Amino acid sequence: MNTPFVHRNLPRLLLQARESVMAHTRPSLRAHALSDQQWRVLRVLGEHGVVETGRVAREAFILGPSLTGVLARMERDGLIRRERDPEDQRRTVVEATAKGLRLVAKLSQTVEAHYAWMEQSLGKQKLAQLYKLLDSVIELEKP
Repeated sequence: MNTPFVHRNLPRLLLQARESVMAHTRPSLRAHALSDQQWRVLRVLGEHGVVETGRVAREAFILGPSLTGVLARMERDGLIRRERDPEDQRRTVVEATAKGLRLVAKLSQTVEAHYAWMEQSLGKQKLAQLYKLLDSVIELEKP
């Protein structure tokens, strides 16, 4: 059967690339009882400090209803703290606890070591080019 497709399946390739990269990180996450989503939340909080939940959802790519459950589990495990935004009581802000920040510091070493290996394997220029191309695709596809 002949298909009308001329181009490769870009969404599938991007997912495959994501899974290949995450295969190096997941064992470390699981060793600390973290899901991919919980790690993305911790990474956002580690980079930005106190963050409004809507921004966490956007930057961690987690839908609001799912984020509620993720944050509840993380709060139960002592990784994050949630409270009403002092400037706008309708909003909730989240921050990593000391335990959460220690985990970010520890896991960031693993993540950065993998990125350094990728940079060494691909070359600094190719990795920078990959980042630039991905940023361009993201910008191009914005609504």
